[in-house]
Amino acid sequence: MERAGRLSVAQAATVGVTLFSMFFGAGNLILPPLLGLKAGSDMAPAAIGFLITGIGLPILGIISVALAGTVRSLANRVHPWFSRIFVAAIYLSIGPCLAIPRTSSTSFEMLVPLLPPDLPMEMVRLIFSIAFFAVAFFFALRPGKLTRLLGRVTGPALIVLIVAVTVAAILDPAASIPAAQTPYDQSPMLQGFLTGYQTMDLLASLTFGIVIATNIQALGVVEPRDVAREISRAGAVAGALIGIIYVGFAFTGQQLASAIPEATNGAFVLTESAVRHFGSVGVAIAAAIFLLACLNVCIGLISCCATYFSEEIPGASYRAWAFGFALFSCAVSNVGLDAILTFSVPLLSALYPVSIVLVIMGVFHTVCDRVPRVWPFVIGTVAVISVAVSMRDAFAKTLWLPFDLLPFAKEGLGWVLPALVALAIAIALEKLVGTSAKAERASA
Repeated sequence: MERAGRLSVAQAATVGVTLFSMFFGAGNLILPPLLGLKAGSDMAPAAIGFLITGIGLPILGIISVALAGTVRSLANRVHPWFSRIFVAAIYLSIGPCLAIPRTSSTSFEMLVPLLPPDLPMEMVRLIFSIAFFAVAFFFALRPGKLTRLLGRVTGPALIVLIVAVTVAAILDPAASIPAAQTPYDQSPMLQGFLTGYQTMDLLASLTFGIVIATNIQALGVVEPRDVAREISRAGAVAGALIGIIYVGFAFTGQQLASAIPEATNGAFVLTESAVRHFGSVGVAIAAAIFLLACLNVCIGLISCCATYFSEEIPGASYRAWAFGFALFSCAVSNVGLDAILTFSVPLLSALYPVSIVLVIMGVFHTVCDRVPRVWPFVIGTVAVISVAVSMRDAFAKTLWLPFDLLPFAKEGLGWVLPALVALAIAIALEKLVGTSAKAERASA
């Protein structure tokens, strides 16, 4: 008999699969196979680096938000205004400005090989996107029931299809594996670490807690501490599932490193592997994998974004926000996606370093809270550097910045040393102020 305030093993597993389904979208499918193909014989260290940022950081994100209660509570430690701007930027960047529209456009591209070539593709794309977002909107209207859909139906179906493709590659290994290609031929683990950024799962982990908490509460766990524990358990289940799939997909790509060395798209790598092992049926299997993964993520993102903004901005209901996000994303998926990406990518580049530091500090918040200056000093320093560099990269690539002199700046990690310096300064100031206050009290 399960203890009160705790999910049963079956319930915890279902919630974990739900979280997995919300995370696992097009980027998660595309990146590992291409990493395995490009890394070749150095696939193992590249995969380790990828797992750190592709799984380790998102799990820490889930845990840090669970410990804080909400992402707003976590970000408020820096400053309330920072919290408002930062959290809204995250929801918009992984929602209607980038991730939600891409779920439809990516899944449609995987269906194109199955369609007659003489069809008017633009019209078919429009019809598909309308149907796609209508289904996503329908299920997003029931955020408390996502566990029933994602955790019991589409999530397990996605896992079965992925296992079929991966096991087929494992049972038919390549005779030889070539050496790593650029950029994995120099520092494969570091390159894998940086590639993991592109999953955007760390940003997503800061937002998914709202919906997962709703589902956990619907299962009878209501105390904040118990909900936080169950969110952490769900994160561990989702992380384990995603990790196994990442390694399997990387291996699948590695096995095709000699056959299709010029491949530049992980979707093509997966499709090629499916076709080689399942023939023409493989195209349908690959398309089904992408459709299920993208639909799962689309439903989760619409639900998360609508939940946040309906609570943050009074006057518009959850239903209205969900409909607005679905409608906007449907339009963007058909026209103007490249323009949206032009502004979204710099936004993500600015947000990711800040999110990494905020999550790490959130996990150790009991220690950081003892030195309140740490939060604005460290996060503020990282934010200034990441925003300045991302804006330069977006609009003036040839412009030189003093931040270019920082260690690891070329690798996109120039913010690491300044963050540590800001941490040391904040601690020193806190001790100095504390010592002065004690001296004043003593003299009085």
